[in-house]
Amino acid sequence: MTPMFHFTSTPPLALYIHIPWCVRKCPYCDFNSHEAKSGLPEREYVAALLRDLEQELPAVWGRVVDTVFIGGGTPSLFSPESIDALLAGVRARVTLKPDAEITLEANPGTLEQGRFAEFRAAGINRLSIGVQSFRDDALERIGRIHDRRAAIRAAEAAHDAGLDNFNLDLMFGLPDQTLGQALEDLRTAVALEPAHLSWYQLTIEPNTWFAHHPPLLPDDDALWEMQEQGQVQLAQAGYTQYEISAYARDGRQCRHNLHYWRFHDYLGIGAGAHGKITDAQAQRIRRRWKQKHPQRYLEQVGSEAVLGGVSELTPADARFDFALNLFRLHEGTDRAAFTATTGLPPDYLQAPLERALELGLLEESRERIQTTEQGRRFLNDLLALFLPEEKET
Repeated sequence: MTPMFHFTSTPPLALYIHIPWCVRKCPYCDFNSHEAKSGLPEREYVAALLRDLEQELPAVWGRVVDTVFIGGGTPSLFSPESIDALLAGVRARVTLKPDAEITLEANPGTLEQGRFAEFRAAGINRLSIGVQSFRDDALERIGRIHDRRAAIRAAEAAHDAGLDNFNLDLMFGLPDQTLGQALEDLRTAVALEPAHLSWYQLTIEPNTWFAHHPPLLPDDDALWEMQEQGQVQLAQAGYTQYEISAYARDGRQCRHNLHYWRFHDYLGIGAGAHGKITDAQAQRIRRRWKQKHPQRYLEQVGSEAVLGGVSELTPADARFDFALNLFRLHEGTDRAAFTATTGLPPDYLQAPLERALELGLLEESRERIQTTEQGRRFLNDLLALFLPEEKET
């Protein structure tokens, strides 16, 4: 029997802000990003974002925002003045936690000397810098507009600006990449002393340029060796793996991403932005997303037409989404967290959990349910156990 939702409180809340423009679309990118072929409508778009936020406010009255993440696209294309106006507008409309983590995504090829200090003055206290590789030939193959020197200079500029809490995005499994090249990229990244590293495998996503023109990628055995040796190298350098592709110094985990992985709530504003909100009074969880095309978004913001869609989660959906996110984390979870974030009784987790325990994909102690090493390696098999059945009664 499928249970009903029963929420006694709401989960913590985050805010995601999407700025969709970039200089050039990367061939592997399946994000909602659009090449900036003329001047950016910064003032108009910031005003639209704030109207969008106002439209979302009735669903979150009285709730405090723990983290803000400005992603894209390439948000660092916007001027510090625009980011300052945006964050001032956000603070005027919602209550931010006093120590709120406020992250800005940036790409090395879009940065001017001194800009990080201005972003910090605007309220940014964390950066996520899209490096991907430190080899010029690899960067060229994956369509990046920066080179090795620009990537290193960006990390150094972050330190100089006092923004030591920064992440470097780095990929492995690049076209024709060798094990030695992948590990050298990691060594270079570690030497720059980021607080956080997102180190993940290049995958070919549908509807990307690479999907239609597939490059030659390392085989599965080579990829596994890169991952294993890279994880050892990162651990030796003092970076703890806390999620499948996330590594951090002590206390420097990405708090915003933990909102997603712990199945907390988040508002999404901007072209193509997604949000997930728990309504304890109505006993429901809703996902909402906005029109993807920037011009359509600008024209329709402030009206219901700005919505690209709305979906209401069923209990089976909530159980699967909980597993999809929580079992990526090394910290694991417990039955109380399942009930608190999904509004569902612990027993509703039992059947797929027992099967996962039998297969050695999960392990359970008195305190925690955690993914085993086997479960992390075969995560899709683990998650398939929690997929909603076609008919639930």
